[in-house]
Amino acid sequence: MPAHRSWTPSGPYDLVRNLSVLRRGPGDPAFQVSADGAIWRASRTPQGAGTIRLVRRGEAVEAQAWGPGADWLLDHLPVLLGAEDDPSAFTPRHRLVHQAHRRHPGLRLIRTGLVLESLIPSILEQKVTSDEAYRGWRLLLQRHGEPAPGPAERLRVMPEPRAWALIPSWEWHRAGVDAKRSSTILRAVRAARRLEEATAMDLAAASARLQAIPGIGPWTAAETLQRSNGTPDAITVGDLHLPKIIGYALTGERGTDDAAMLQLLAPYAGQRHRAARLILLSGRIPPRRAPRFSVRDFRAI
Repeated sequence: MPAHRSWTPSGPYDLVRNLSVLRRGPGDPAFQVSADGAIWRASRTPQGAGTIRLVRRGEAVEAQAWGPGADWLLDHLPVLLGAEDDPSAFTPRHRLVHQAHRRHPGLRLIRTGLVLESLIPSILEQKVTSDEAYRGWRLLLQRHGEPAPGPAERLRVMPEPRAWALIPSWEWHRAGVDAKRSSTILRAVRAARRLEEATAMDLAAASARLQAIPGIGPWTAAETLQRSNGTPDAITVGDLHLPKIIGYALTGERGTDDAAMLQLLAPYAGQRHRAARLILLSGRIPPRRAPRFSVRDFRAI
């Protein structure tokens, strides 16, 4: 029988939008949305594999959990859903941000408390298209993950650190993951315990801990800590699209770089990631001029 817990947010709350940042593409084996609107997640917790099902019932979020990690998942349910996030600390400084803030009062920054489950897919997303990264994550979990506890079909728990380290080179190749990214993942899982300690650190210390691993830079650290730590100031730098989107949304200019983006977001110091989320939710993006990058097939290299 599954274990149960419920949590009631103190104000407006958007369950699907808040948790959608954890989904790595429409075919993510660790994240599913069922026909009844319930969200299913498979995680590897400090107590082992666990599955959690989340659904909105009136004002409350109802949770069921299965597996050795069920108690850990339910203990951390409020934190996962954003109970420690403080939206009142945010003050809009631009009309567009103010409008997005007003239209999305249920936005909360979630916190998984788990570093590797966000770090590994973020490494897979380095310097490649989203579709390519999602495919690699999907194939690696399907072939090397384990079936998730509970009744959800096709849900998979990502491998434990030692199992990642045992994946042979040709399996990475088959998943379309080049040697640079796979080597970074292997270095990360060897330091898994030290990396998981970052969940108890402030942004600067946590970012430094992650970037001590060769191959992990500011982009990957920020993308990880946004999810594992729910850090409101973990703005992503080094992204191909984000500076251009923020620059266009706030100024109408198309050629914004990282330095200009950080200058535009300076009024939101301490809340720059939240500001960026709201800007993205505004829907004001520059018209596409260049063709999409094609997906590279590393199996042919």
